[in-house]
Amino acid sequence: MHFKLIIALVDDTKTNAVVEAARSAGATGATVITSARGQGLARPRTFFGLTLETQRDVVFFLVEEHLSRTILETICRVGEMDESEGTGIAFQIDVEDAVGVSTQIRTLVQRVEEAL
Repeated sequence: MHFKLIIALVDDTKTNAVVEAARSAGATGATVITSARGQGLARPRTFFGLTLETQRDVVFFLVEEHLSRTILETICRVGEMDESEGTGIAFQIDVEDAVGVSTQIRTLVQRVEEAL
């Protein structure tokens, strides 16, 4: 079984919705790192010298490769990433090897067979 790692940088107000939607699309779990900061095309706004930034969460999904594109598109839709600037990004990378996923493989085999 081959895996992809989907990394999503999500507005912290949308993290739970994104994780739930990804699970509905086939992800078996997620790891969330909270309170990340970043800058896109536009510089952060300031108010009396204080920077006004929205918090981001970094969410990692280790997913089966046949389900990865559907999960990625679901994350994009629920996270409203294509709606406007600064709403987050998500991307996937190949995973050469993974351990600790043997219990998930049984579930994934059924899901992949249903999807294909």
